[in-house]
Amino acid sequence: MSGVGVPVAFPVGGRRLVVYVVWDRRGGVEDYIPVALAGLREHAARILVVVNGELSAEGRAKLEPVCDEVLVRENRGFDIWAHKDALDHLGSSVAEFDEVVFANDTWYGPVRPFGPVFERMDAQPVHFWGMTDHAREVPNPFTGSGVLPYHLQSFWIAVRREMLGSSRWREYWAALPEMPGYFDAVLKHEVVFTEHFAEAGYIHQAAFPSAGYPSDHPALFNVDLMLDDGCPLVKRRPLFHYPPFLDRHAVIGRELIARIAREDYPVEVVMHDLARNVAPRVLIADAGLVDVVGEDDAPEVPAWTPRVTVILNLGGPAAATALRAALTSVPAPYRVVATVPRQDMVDEVAAILRDGAAEDVEVRVVPSGPDFGDALWVGCRDVLVDPTRDLIVRLRDDPCLYGREAGAVYLRRHDLESLLGGPGVVTRLYEGFHREPGLGAVFPVRAHIGRAVAGLGWGEHWGPAQQLFERMGVRVPVDPGPSVGPSIGAWIARPQALALLTEVTAEPEDDSLGETLARAGGDDLLLAPFAAERGYHVRTVLSPQHAAIAHSSIDYAVDQLSTTLPGYPLEQIQFLHRVQWDGNVSVRGILKMYLNMNRPGLMQRVRRAAHAARRVRDIPRRLRARVRRGR
Repeated sequence: MSGVGVPVAFPVGGRRLVVYVVWDRRGGVEDYIPVALAGLREHAARILVVVNGELSAEGRAKLEPVCDEVLVRENRGFDIWAHKDALDHLGSSVAEFDEVVFANDTWYGPVRPFGPVFERMDAQPVHFWGMTDHAREVPNPFTGSGVLPYHLQSFWIAVRREMLGSSRWREYWAALPEMPGYFDAVLKHEVVFTEHFAEAGYIHQAAFPSAGYPSDHPALFNVDLMLDDGCPLVKRRPLFHYPPFLDRHAVIGRELIARIAREDYPVEVVMHDLARNVAPRVLIADAGLVDVVGEDDAPEVPAWTPRVTVILNLGGPAAATALRAALTSVPAPYRVVATVPRQDMVDEVAAILRDGAAEDVEVRVVPSGPDFGDALWVGCRDVLVDPTRDLIVRLRDDPCLYGREAGAVYLRRHDLESLLGGPGVVTRLYEGFHREPGLGAVFPVRAHIGRAVAGLGWGEHWGPAQQLFERMGVRVPVDPGPSVGPSIGAWIARPQALALLTEVTAEPEDDSLGETLARAGGDDLLLAPFAAERGYHVRTVLSPQHAAIAHSSIDYAVDQLSTTLPGYPLEQIQFLHRVQWDGNVSVRGILKMYLNMNRPGLMQRVRRAAHAARRVRDIPRRLRARVRRGR
């Protein structure tokens, strides 16, 4: 322990500095961050917030009341280099403090009080301490070989005066390597920091050591037990990590959110943050945003009677008749606005729809394509932005309404019975909107029975959707593979959650707004990410009967698939992703499989060449579109 002073407890009346790093993809500040800083305020003599990247005026206004200084820097080197720049910025003034807490924005808190943890750790004679740690692991999961050393996790490391003033400390930061990627930040700092200073003789502790829990990584795998022990923080990762990985380790996000709520932490700031920063399909899986709702689940006395407008985008009287029965499940009163493509349909459709509980029926003539994009987003735009309405119930004409094939019949039943299975079901869904201010939309779980795939990918819509996201400033992460949205255009939503979609205008190469939206996936694919950009999450719903049918079916299907591949679903999925079979039993399909498994570098070059070829191939289409519009 040569050259290392004796570790001491935090002195009575000592001064603590908190350096807290923020990064936001929009240059703003999520609402959970001021909550965290306000919780730290009474335990810190000074709080310095370091912002990686840009900071909006609105974001600065959120930070300034809960900190002493805001430092904005280039987004380089993750939170590690932000801490280094903070030290450079503070210079010799660091010596004024008995302890510096280096933290970042990757956690929610205080879920439990900070006070008892600070009191307990203040009494410990250490040079540095962390909130949590990670046990030694072989092999290193990041490299697949070697050892992952025991380490304090870098989202919270507190360093005492003796270590802050040492030459070893200054040398460590002076030699800090560049960190262009996330793995660099982990492997070049987080997993070496503890070992580096421990080998030099510095004494450390974890407030909630992994040795006391049944896993190597309790901050991810044993959050409930840590909360039981008084841990004030909940890491964000259990609510946005890869769902099959969390499934492998039985991390149940739905129960974690419920636990956070029971601790009186404002769950609405959690859901707002997750909606804007997690892919909607991932969030539904991680947070368990699937509700099984039956007719008997409605409250005896509803807490809320919303002002509701039902929008029906219809191809004609037959669709009005087909959907009229579903409207009997909508509790009165409600207004109906229906669209039809021709004037000669108006009177007949109006007569069909007036035979019910609607307080008012209006039928509009709006020519529209088969996806009814113009009928909804143009013909009913005034309804969608009407501030006097609380909720929109939307149904549209769809081939499955008339199909006699078993798959079409089941899809119709599945969606309409899950969303509008009776007045009790709809009342219960209304209560969800009343209970969760951040709930933007509800629609049926995607049916998998009778369909080739259990989910819906973006497919040909992915390119146009990306262009639309960029144009409209949608920064929500979206997976190019799986998506989430209503199958047959049946949903319930807040008008506020639809606001950004109502601002979309037609692309120059398209004849109408409906064509623009259809190319990008229509409301079937765009509803969730556009709502999420405004901070609204979505939920999916399933009736008890269809939940039982779906589980028994998919349970057997997954079991059969699993018999052909070893390991947990996580490993099976990873294997299939490496193979990326395209479904063609052909020379082309087999060649793709071989290249993916054995020559991934060559396969990447082939993909890039194919992408460039498609762009060249699309030039004539874009030129014809411009000519057609006279541009």
